[in-house]
Amino acid sequence: MASEDKAQRVRRMFSEIAPRYDLLNRLLSLGVDLSWRKRAVALALERQPRRILDLATGTGDLALLLKERAPEAQVVGADFAPPMLALARRKAEAQGLKVEFLEADALALPFPEASFDAVTLAFGFRNFADYEKALSEIHRVLTPGGRLVLLEFPPPPKGAFGLVYRLYFGKLLPFIGGVVSGNFGAYRYLPESVEAFPPPEALKALMEGVGFKVRYELLTFGVAAIHVGDKV
Repeated sequence: MASEDKAQRVRRMFSEIAPRYDLLNRLLSLGVDLSWRKRAVALALERQPRRILDLATGTGDLALLLKERAPEAQVVGADFAPPMLALARRKAEAQGLKVEFLEADALALPFPEASFDAVTLAFGFRNFADYEKALSEIHRVLTPGGRLVLLEFPPPPKGAFGLVYRLYFGKLLPFIGGVVSGNFGAYRYLPESVEAFPPPEALKALMEGVGFKVRYELLTFGVAAIHVGDKV
């Protein structure tokens, strides 16, 4: 799939499923994604950043959690799906949290160099059309010593647990997601995109290739992974 075609397809899919996106995240992960996001936030805030960008923010869950945990920080949420951003703004208003949400392309971020002390990215990186270009853009907008925290689904783990998980992720999840959202294609895309995603060591190498010092940790038997990249 060409890069431009992938970007357009992903934007359309996530715009269509926006109204049910939060509910499905909770149902399909059995609520475990909340603990993963809290761990990502803790890592992002370790160095007490003053300016934080939550990229591929979706409906703003991570951006709002960052602002809640670090009320003195300036938090910006960016995404390329306007319906997602509309929901994020409503959630911010309902929670009384001041977060700026704006439309942006991760491959051409509308920010000057060294604009942010931290960038977070939860479950959106695999949807980017060009991983290296996105990482280069993130590296560009981070201050020296700034941190990228990338939470993502790696390919399913090996072994018996991996077999059960593949069955759930490849068969049951697309059915449930399709029924609830009305978009079966979007939830078939999810396991396809995860299977095609680089394994943790390969993603670490990609991040190191653009100038990050990287470590990562696996979560819930390897279902999710957090990569932490510090700009050197």
